[in-house]
Amino acid sequence: MRSIALVACLSLAAPALAAPHPFGFDDLIRARRIGSFDVSPDGKWLAYALTTMDVAENRSTAAIWLQPLDGGGGEARQLTAGRKHDRDPRFAPDGRRLAFVSDRDGTPQIFTIELAGGEARALTKLAGGADGPVWSPDGKFLVVASEVFPDCANDACNKERAEKLEKSKSSGRVITRLLFRHWDSWREGRRSHLFRVDAQSGDARDLTPGNWDAPPFSLGGGGDYDVAPDGKTIAYASNHDRVEAISTNSDVWEIPSGGGAAKCVSCENPAYDGTPRFSPDGKWLAWRAQRTPGYESDRFELMLLDRTTRALKRLTADFDDWVDDFTWAPDSRAIFFTSVVKGRAPIFSVAVDGGAPVEQLGGVTAGDPRALPDRSLIYTRVALDRPTEIWRAQGAAKVAPVTHVNDALFDGVKMGEVRERWLTARDGKKIQAWMVLPPGFDEHKKYPALLWVHGGPQGAWENGWSYRWNPQVLASAGYVMYLANPRGSTGYGQEFVRGVSRDWGGLVFDDLMRAADDLESLPFVAKGKVGAAGASFGGFMINWFQGHTDRFRALFCHDGIANQETMYATEELWFPEFEFHGLPWTSPDYRRSSPIEAAANFKTPELIVHGEKDYRIPVEQALLMYTALARRDVPAKLLLFPDENHWVLKPANARLWYATMIDWFHGWLGGAPADAKALDSAASVTK
Repeated sequence: MRSIALVACLSLAAPALAAPHPFGFDDLIRARRIGSFDVSPDGKWLAYALTTMDVAENRSTAAIWLQPLDGGGGEARQLTAGRKHDRDPRFAPDGRRLAFVSDRDGTPQIFTIELAGGEARALTKLAGGADGPVWSPDGKFLVVASEVFPDCANDACNKERAEKLEKSKSSGRVITRLLFRHWDSWREGRRSHLFRVDAQSGDARDLTPGNWDAPPFSLGGGGDYDVAPDGKTIAYASNHDRVEAISTNSDVWEIPSGGGAAKCVSCENPAYDGTPRFSPDGKWLAWRAQRTPGYESDRFELMLLDRTTRALKRLTADFDDWVDDFTWAPDSRAIFFTSVVKGRAPIFSVAVDGGAPVEQLGGVTAGDPRALPDRSLIYTRVALDRPTEIWRAQGAAKVAPVTHVNDALFDGVKMGEVRERWLTARDGKKIQAWMVLPPGFDEHKKYPALLWVHGGPQGAWENGWSYRWNPQVLASAGYVMYLANPRGSTGYGQEFVRGVSRDWGGLVFDDLMRAADDLESLPFVAKGKVGAAGASFGGFMINWFQGHTDRFRALFCHDGIANQETMYATEELWFPEFEFHGLPWTSPDYRRSSPIEAAANFKTPELIVHGEKDYRIPVEQALLMYTALARRDVPAKLLLFPDENHWVLKPANARLWYATMIDWFHGWLGGAPADAKALDSAASVTK
């Protein structure tokens, strides 16, 4: 650990006026990370969460910042401070104070702070913590989510039960239902419920009692409840199916804000409904929906309910890509939304009275749009060569960044050039790929190269930014980075998305082989020095490459799948049941889609990394794959993180992750040496 701290300190002590250098891990970890944000009701102020990473202490901190929006930006000031995490700022309706989530006292709770100054005060003290504050329009109460034991009638009971669990000398868990753990935590019999919290006293009332989650863990990405403009109704999502582990059937419900019986407004749809949003005038309720039960990657479309007539219509029925983040126009006549289209995420608008969506802002990768009273848009924006900043668009011709949290850092680094490529699949479909070149790239030189395979499998490499898989760091280590979007990728129509399901080793494999052909054909790529890497589904595909091609010199698998039958120990059972057409003991697709079935052909050197708290893809998958490689006498290395989930989040672990990957490919392909001092800490890496 001391060597990591020394390297970090030396990096931070570098002269401010030093010549620009290639972007590396130290720069990646120094980049400040903008999180959730909010805009004041009058459109004059921006509040956002800003996270700072610290490798030496292996921790992060997050604070709330405040910035004026007048004139397209202004001087930002830090509103909260400390060594914990403050996030999710939400302006009160009068614009004079903020509610936010903080873990400064241990369990995350809701705090409020006056914008004029003063200390933050704790509003909630719920035993199960509090998250996701949403203000009532009159500012008298907030709606928050909290974890409860569903048979408890009050918070005192929840506190007593939680303390009993914590103090128990036994570590045993009694499980009586499926979905007993999720992502990286055990449910311990808890449910998520919505609470109404008095904005002054903090008194809280459970609005959604019962043995179900409201809101559920979200396929749609969060924001699963809202308060109507008159303050009388709350809309939220909840899945009431008997076995949630095999169901994507979240529904939208309405409930009186003072408590009472809930009414389901989307129960005719047996698939996903969620992220409800009331229109500013209160006439409409919009949400995102899917049509195919059990298929988490079905097309997301916008639904619109007239709250007076109860007439329901599909607002984007003919739009062939996914509706992602959305927000209402201030006049309630249109909805703005983002959608991944051909590797970017432009902003569209669609009128409530019908018509095709219209692109309002193209050529960008945007997120979380907010419409201001003057109809300008505030949104996040990223690219393959720049992390998140918040931007403002006052019409397509007047677009500018509002925040500048990383300008100084990026003024001192050289980024790799980003190029876009298109190729043709076996069946004539077009495949898009992004390429990131080493800083100081020379067309006449030869470089080793890496093909990166994205996860999902329904997802895409966008012209966006990632702290977990950042191609710029590898490009700075001397590699040509090639990020292909094969079958299963979003943004090319739903037929293209559906093309991977029940065919994991078929067309998608062929698409990736054609991408590898394209990469190897480039005159500046060194022959015989091409590797491949991937995580999650990408990790599955790396393991599939092991048994089905020997074209790569070395492989890297992060949290990948080796055996689909034992992968059925995952928490979200609807996923394998849809992808492989049933149950492991009834469908042959599981075995057909298992890389371990081709173990007799394994021969390519492979690095395997896995988080032991990954409940999406259990760690046994990594142990099986490594064991098979070792028994085949194939050069292999296994790196396990006991404290990480499906992602590697702790700064020191992230440093080791990057260093180990670079060191692995450097040994087999060439490129720049890895951070040797970071590797010194890898005592548990199998040599």
